[in-house]
Amino acid sequence: MANDKTEKATPKKKEEARNKGQVAKSPDVNGAVVLSASILALASFGPGMFRRMEEATIGILAFVKRPDIVDHAGISELFMSTGSHAIMGAAPIVVVCALAGIVASIGQVGFKPATKALKPDFKKLSPLSGFKNMFSPNSAVEAVKSSLKIAAVGGIIALAIFPKLDDMAGLVGMPAAALLPHLCGLIMQIAQRAAIAYLFIAAIDFFWQRHRMAKNLKMDKDEVKQEHKGQELPPEIKGMQRRRGFELARARMMDDVPTADVVVTNPTHYSVALRYDNENLAPVVVAKGTDQLALRIRRAAAEAGVTVVPDAPLARALYSSVDVGRMIPEELFEGVAQLLAYVYKVAGARREGAAA
Repeated sequence: MANDKTEKATPKKKEEARNKGQVAKSPDVNGAVVLSASILALASFGPGMFRRMEEATIGILAFVKRPDIVDHAGISELFMSTGSHAIMGAAPIVVVCALAGIVASIGQVGFKPATKALKPDFKKLSPLSGFKNMFSPNSAVEAVKSSLKIAAVGGIIALAIFPKLDDMAGLVGMPAAALLPHLCGLIMQIAQRAAIAYLFIAAIDFFWQRHRMAKNLKMDKDEVKQEHKGQELPPEIKGMQRRRGFELARARMMDDVPTADVVVTNPTHYSVALRYDNENLAPVVVAKGTDQLALRIRRAAAEAGVTVVPDAPLARALYSSVDVGRMIPEELFEGVAQLLAYVYKVAGARREGAAA
């Protein structure tokens, strides 16, 4: 259910959506950036474009003044000359607007073409799907957004024009050479205000699109679990890693056997090595094992001169209730204390005998 989708999209889910062309992209950002770039381009290249238009107009007028040269070659030359002036005049503005649109798109979603989005999807041609999209909540939101954009931009243009109506009325009868620059300046002022408003609207829409995309990509907990399972390592590699971890832990444990004070045995099936020092409140199990590992612990203890004491009940209790590196529980204090007292007594007697 949609209400169960409470988890944020995983990186894998985001990558899959991106490959399908599902990205948080606002068309208003492209429109606002292109509009702003076009205004800057017109301010920079407008005079040059105006001069070329003027030259083209003069050429056309000069051509029609001489009907005697109007033939196929002359008309072709006229079109070539007029077209070149128009192209050269508009080219800088077109290039700036195109680059601005590319930069706006890359800035929103990055440069990574979605190859899957290029594949034809016949489901999009379904009239039923189109009908559902027309009356979906998203379409209602987009309609409201479009209305607000038109109202905002239209209001700004109206506020810019109405105070100048009287001045514009005084332009009637003004020569074209003086009227055109005046109108161009007025249009640029209105366009600049509209571009600022459009940029503000585009920023709001950009964050809305990001929020909407994040909401659409949300996952439920089962989906997240399934994805994590799919990313897990193969059982063979996991088993190898576990075995390697056991081997390393066992090697470290065997290195600690010589530091033990006593090894309690079963006497053959269990071995538990204990150490007692001032750093801990109770003896600590430094190594334990059964069967072959128990034999290795006894041999390592014998080589290091650690006392090995057979005590089957205590060995089994220690093995089953205490992990390596942990202190013994309180209920085993008495048995272990008696064992350590015996070990220390024997060790003391041996030292006295050696000294004598």
